[in-house]
Amino acid sequence: MIPIVLADGTAEQQLLSSLRQRSTEVDKKVTESVSQILERVRNEGDAAVRDYTLKFDGKLPESFEVSRDEINDALSEADPDFVEALLNAQANIVEFHNRQKHQSFIDAKPNGVILGQRIRGLHRVGLYVPGGTAAYPSSVLMNAIPAKIAGVEEIIMVTPPLKNGKANPDILVAASICGVDRVFLMGGAQAVAALAYGTETVPQVDKIVGPGNIFVATAKKLLYGTVDIDMIAGPSEILVLADDSADAKYVAADLMSQAEHDRLASAILITTSERLAKETAAELERQMAYLSRKEIIEESLTNFGGIIICDNMDKAIDLANQVAPEHLEVAVDNPFLYLGRLDNAGSIFLGHYAPEPLGDYYAGPNHVLPTSGTARFFSPLSVDAFVKKSSYIYYTREALEEAHEDIILLAKKEGLTAHANSIEVRFPESRS
Repeated sequence: MIPIVLADGTAEQQLLSSLRQRSTEVDKKVTESVSQILERVRNEGDAAVRDYTLKFDGKLPESFEVSRDEINDALSEADPDFVEALLNAQANIVEFHNRQKHQSFIDAKPNGVILGQRIRGLHRVGLYVPGGTAAYPSSVLMNAIPAKIAGVEEIIMVTPPLKNGKANPDILVAASICGVDRVFLMGGAQAVAALAYGTETVPQVDKIVGPGNIFVATAKKLLYGTVDIDMIAGPSEILVLADDSADAKYVAADLMSQAEHDRLASAILITTSERLAKETAAELERQMAYLSRKEIIEESLTNFGGIIICDNMDKAIDLANQVAPEHLEVAVDNPFLYLGRLDNAGSIFLGHYAPEPLGDYYAGPNHVLPTSGTARFFSPLSVDAFVKKSSYIYYTREALEEAHEDIILLAKKEGLTAHANSIEVRFPESRS
């Protein structure tokens, strides 16, 4: 089951090193397969997408694009409690992300110089949403809402058809609530390629966001540069930082909430309490027995889970920053005491009553987070991901004259005489 180690400077580093062995390199065969798919879609458009849809999904939809009537019907026929829950989550997500908006600015100086920055939303964004048994309406909210707030003009969603060739109705409900503009029934690398290149049916987008399997992630990686992407996401992960005040039942449940995602998911407890470590290990065994994804959880915890017991909280915090987890729970009585020292984490959950699923579904902050230690330098998905910025400069002749000698000197220092000449022609009297 889940390994337990005492932090002595060596044992915990060996454990963390083994956890980092989760494959981040894509199998060459996957890359080759995805590359072929991308090339075919680029050259053949809808015909290639149809072939791959039939091959991988088993049935072609009557039409790639879902009609507006079908989207509206999904909302009107949905379970009212489900719709209300989505609306409540939407309100929280909107409120949080509205605070991320930045305004364009203009800086007019007394000497006539005008500097500024213009911010506007991207023209068109593609949203990939897994379908079938791995359907996540919450991901529709987390990706579409910040895009809307940023001012994106058009959101194009792609999602694989069900075995009957229809769309997952829960996905359509979320799309309707969030104001997704168009929905297409296609999935996998072929759908990502259709968004990146455009086809006879699918419009080309400027950016692709949203989770997917290894083929989707590889396609996004290979197409970066042709189109922008949100991030290269790896398997899910959680780290719980806890002291003796933590409840083992809660900690075990939270660790398994991420372990159930994937056999490669990582769940780590770092604690100053030997009691909590032992009780959590026992709780994992007990609770796992009645969970539907028991086999996945067990494999994840055995291969990529761990419990580390530290002498003090300082050492525990250092280890947490070293791991830089996607999700970091701080299960202590006074979590704000440590918040300022927790530098590397995608999202931080404070206290005993802020479990990770709260962030996945409801609280407001985005659940699209950096994984595999990239929280050291990457940030969660935000409104900023859906905007582009342009700066502008206006100088009067007098203002440029005041600065021209400095500019010429800097240009010549770099050996860029044409740069210098661009300034000198405006002030011929300054030529030596």
